[in-house]
Amino acid sequence: MSETTYFIQSLRKGIRFLLKRPVTWIANRVSSAPDKSAVFKALTQLYEQSAQAKNKRVAHFSFLADQTPVIILSDQHRGARDGSDDFAICEASYLAALDYYNREKYYYINLGDCEELWENTIFGIIKHNQAEFDLEKLFIDRNAYWKVFGNHDLFWDNDPLTAVYLKRIYGKSIPIYAGIVLHATLSPVEDIDIFCTHGHQGDKQSDGNVFSKWFVSYIWGPLQSLLGININSPSANDNLKTLHNMYMYDWSAAQNNVLLVTGHTHQPVFNSMTHLERLYSALEKARAAHDALTVQQVEAEIPRRKREYDFVNHSFRDMKPSYFNSGCCCFEDGTITGIEISSGFIRLIKWSLIHGRPRRIVAEEERLRDVSARIKTVREQGA
Repeated sequence: MSETTYFIQSLRKGIRFLLKRPVTWIANRVSSAPDKSAVFKALTQLYEQSAQAKNKRVAHFSFLADQTPVIILSDQHRGARDGSDDFAICEASYLAALDYYNREKYYYINLGDCEELWENTIFGIIKHNQAEFDLEKLFIDRNAYWKVFGNHDLFWDNDPLTAVYLKRIYGKSIPIYAGIVLHATLSPVEDIDIFCTHGHQGDKQSDGNVFSKWFVSYIWGPLQSLLGININSPSANDNLKTLHNMYMYDWSAAQNNVLLVTGHTHQPVFNSMTHLERLYSALEKARAAHDALTVQQVEAEIPRRKREYDFVNHSFRDMKPSYFNSGCCCFEDGTITGIEISSGFIRLIKWSLIHGRPRRIVAEEERLRDVSARIKTVREQGA
């Protein structure tokens, strides 16, 4: 080890020793735990902006749900292919997915935290993710791509040189959005809004004023990363994950004929239920039908899923199917998850490595018309 390398490592250790305790204290005091009233206010304001004529923050796209396919992916956290790059193991699945969706003429919503800019510079990310950017560019060339920012890539919303970097990446500058409203026509007399945003709205660290967003992007997030402090975001904290999903669901359930799709927590949600909650629902149905084989299979699966995530909202039997979460593109086994809308269906999909090769798997699916009908039924019963 050279003297210079030894000096730098010693300097970093010294900085960590001096700053870790006070920064941890501040992180706990200024938690990223979402505030319910702030979540509701932020989501409502953002959703309402889509109807404003001069709005540039929220995109709006009207389409026929049975004819125009859409894929929603989020939380790649693309890095510089070093030891802290959570995306690296999922790169093959992501590239295979984008190749498939472009060939099938899907529209692509990249729903935030696409780049990990708390831990990396934009230059390192550009250098090591050219294959991903090249495939995304194919959607841009078809006018079939929307890029939404999240809390780990607030950079795209803050940096004055954003247009320059985007032109370098994609060959032209593209808009960056806080969200997008998909207005889906289900039949000549039926439609529904699918409101997509990253989901950090109401987060005390990442959803404040211009200065606080700049501070989180350039100082706070990178500092916590340098010091090895748990960033205390929903993606890393089961308690916050539970709370966050509950608030997102509560907002969506209070709306009229709206589905909410977010990312941020890294936990897939379909019809307002996590995988574990869907297992408990399936177990109840199997027991009621005296289906012993299914009961045995589900009972064997539940303990495995509880090791991943142990919270169950026991109101799942009565929940309005209004909240969906795309999960993430950085699971440690190389799997990515997302929300597909095609042929009149909404689906939770996985791209997993099967014998080393990426494979598309439909985890859950339901006709959008049926989801819309169940939303209305729940609302009428609760009226």
